[in-house]
Amino acid sequence: MALDMEGLLLNTKLLVKSDYSYVASITLFVALLCACIVIGHLLEENRWMNESITALFFGLISGVVILLTTKGKSSRILVFSEDLFFIYLLPPIIFNAGFQVKKKQFFRNFLTIMMFGVAGTLISFTIISFAIGAIFSATDSVCTLQVLNQDETPFLYSLVFGEGVANDATSVVLFNAIQKFDLVHLDAVIVLQLIGNFFYLFVTSTILGAVAGLLSAYIIKKLYFGRHSTDREVSLMMLMAYLSYMIAQLLDLSSILTVFFCGIVMSHYTWHNVTESSRTTTKHAFATLSFISEIFLFLYVGMDALDIEKWRFVSDSPLKQVSLSSLLLGLVLVGRAAFVFPLSFLSNLAKKSSTEKINFRQQVIIWWAGLMRGAVSIALAYNQFTRAGHTQLRSNAIMITSTITVVLFSTVVFGLLTKPLIRLLLPHPPKHLSSMSSDPLSPKSFLSRLLESGQGSEIEAAGDSIIGLPNLRMLLAKPYVSVHHHWRRFDDSFMRPVFGGRGFVPFVLGSPTERTYLAETSINE
Repeated sequence: MALDMEGLLLNTKLLVKSDYSYVASITLFVALLCACIVIGHLLEENRWMNESITALFFGLISGVVILLTTKGKSSRILVFSEDLFFIYLLPPIIFNAGFQVKKKQFFRNFLTIMMFGVAGTLISFTIISFAIGAIFSATDSVCTLQVLNQDETPFLYSLVFGEGVANDATSVVLFNAIQKFDLVHLDAVIVLQLIGNFFYLFVTSTILGAVAGLLSAYIIKKLYFGRHSTDREVSLMMLMAYLSYMIAQLLDLSSILTVFFCGIVMSHYTWHNVTESSRTTTKHAFATLSFISEIFLFLYVGMDALDIEKWRFVSDSPLKQVSLSSLLLGLVLVGRAAFVFPLSFLSNLAKKSSTEKINFRQQVIIWWAGLMRGAVSIALAYNQFTRAGHTQLRSNAIMITSTITVVLFSTVVFGLLTKPLIRLLLPHPPKHLSSMSSDPLSPKSFLSRLLESGQGSEIEAAGDSIIGLPNLRMLLAKPYVSVHHHWRRFDDSFMRPVFGGRGFVPFVLGSPTERTYLAETSINE
């Protein structure tokens, strides 16, 4: 009995000590996150640095300090977990990207995005090889968000980020193909099965995300929680988005694709159905969660890079480590170039207007911006080569350290040079011009585009002058009918009356919408 009591007390002490260490680790990590945000703000105008690189450097410095204080025993304060990454950190990043994406720009380039995301991944996958292709062949969507600015380069952002989202669906199909099919004896039947699996995965993942977004829009439109509590409608949007991601994980679908399209649908319908205060809240809440998750990931990648456990296995053969890392980096460079430039050429053949074509400078930026490999690559490497973040096999440790080396080099070097490269190849127009073109619905933007497309038209500067009159006459005589035009007609006739959206905001007595409406009416009268 006495021995049992001693054992119980010993276990209690160990548990208390473990809890204290865990709380101390979390406290230190949160403090580092705060420091990264402050330093990132101070470096906001720097042409080289961005917050991802700042967090990476902080992680490396913290790892060195922890390594010294523990006398070489550890460099981490948290153990890497694929579940932490894929279940908790990745969803808010991808959802916010879909929620904030410029939808018109994204769908205008949808075919090009799919060509880059599917055919490009297959080409890159083949070059890098089947063994590690799933880790290095796909563009890291999280890194893309850090190096490309949607407002400054919307066309390039939509292409590279959209490619990264489509990569996910393709990578899942390839991963399943390696496990299920005999790729050594490839024949027409297996190829057809692969194609069928891809379309099934892409369509079902997209439909699941769209259904979740439409369901949230319908519920909020019909019940209109804003009458009593804005907290409920904000909570419902967040939970429905996360639910779509988890259902996709449960069904072995592309959860990234699902939550991305859920974000697009919610921004188009659900967001317009909530109250004004909830719109502001959701917009900033989603952006904040995404921002913190991104900083968390890059901070941890830098800290985990110095994990002494994995580097012990390769300490006796540094030349082999450098050679393998250099080979992988070279394959990433060649693999991406092998599809960006040929597929851009094919895409340009299908476009009649020169303004819609991808010029060579843009192709270089697309190639360069997609070279970075970040937390997604590390998470996939841990998932494939470790158990619970640990490994005792030399070959697996070499793959992990090689992945870390490629991630560090690509993030720091390519990330540092991306901003200067964009400024060199694509000089920004004056701010007043860029602000005019950023809003596709503004009158200034509309007239400026008519002026750009006009040849020989005169500008009459007198009060409310008519800019590009021949173009206006031509537009009124022969209106341009596009796929977007047909979608808007269908959307306004069938979708928005049911699910709400811009122009179909619910109107309830006593609601904030009614009070805003009455205030505006009294002012106008």
